[in-house]
Amino acid sequence: MTVAIDRATGKRRGDRGPRPGLGQRIRNGYQKYWYAYTMIAPVVVVLAVIVGYPLIRGFYLTLTDANSLNSARTIGVNHIAATYRFIGLDNYKDILFGPLSYDRFWSHFLWTVVWTVACVALHYALGLGLALMLNEKLRGRTFYRVLLVVPWAVPTFVTVFSWRIMLADSGVINQVLHALHLPQPQWLEDTFWQRFAAIMVNTWCGVPFMMLSLLGGLQSIDSSLYEAAEMDGASAWQRFRHVTLPGLRSVSSTVVLLGIIWTFNQFAIIFLLFGPTSAPDAQILVTWAYFLGFGQQPRDFAQSAAYGVLLLSIITVFTSFYFRWLKRNDQLAV
Repeated sequence: MTVAIDRATGKRRGDRGPRPGLGQRIRNGYQKYWYAYTMIAPVVVVLAVIVGYPLIRGFYLTLTDANSLNSARTIGVNHIAATYRFIGLDNYKDILFGPLSYDRFWSHFLWTVVWTVACVALHYALGLGLALMLNEKLRGRTFYRVLLVVPWAVPTFVTVFSWRIMLADSGVINQVLHALHLPQPQWLEDTFWQRFAAIMVNTWCGVPFMMLSLLGGLQSIDSSLYEAAEMDGASAWQRFRHVTLPGLRSVSSTVVLLGIIWTFNQFAIIFLLFGPTSAPDAQILVTWAYFLGFGQQPRDFAQSAAYGVLLLSIITVFTSFYFRWLKRNDQLAV
């Protein structure tokens, strides 16, 4: 075997040189992509200010006993310095394993999981059904699409307040049930019906987004696949199972993940429907964290911030496992 050697350097042709150090690689990357770095620099600075600093500050507060009585504040012309102490991980221990951990954290965590699973399942099932209907050739399809997007286009606070009026004891829903000689639940007072109402309102608000996303996915599926399946004698269910669902896999995985994250942290619907104190058993983790930090006296800033860190940790862990599960399924499908 003949090996070509460069006479000037004495190195064999094709040999790789030594890998440059980290500093050299950073300089080379900057020289090559300096324009891209310049363009994203303002975004990085803004995110560091409005996201990074509050996150770091909030995490620091979780390691203290800060509340509205020992935090720095100004009364008139007098400034009172902060007197809270560093207590390490005591807040996390109290939340997760303290004597009131079930009432203050685990009960709300379980309800948050049930709330998230129920809402996202209804969002996807109803959204997919409506998307399949609107993907067919029917008269007035454009009008139906616009009509079904209205709940998503209307501001959330308007929608929730409208539902709150309809769910009142003398609201239109109970009046209709009374006219039909059916039981009239206490939608805004009884714990079970409070939770049922919250899921119902969130489903009303979230289905249009899921419908539009899945409708776009349906329109991207090649129609020749349906024609080939029909020629092979596949039934409507078989075409749906073996053509539609696989064709929607990438869209479905994305919108389901977004739906889980948004629903898990859905503050507006629970807060506007019940307020911070009227439905303690219907509060999810994010609204309960708000109650601890701003809805009671003294306001417990440290524990409220600890809830925020726990929420972020739960979502981060779930997202990592979710992506890993999707990647494994994609490999098995191939």
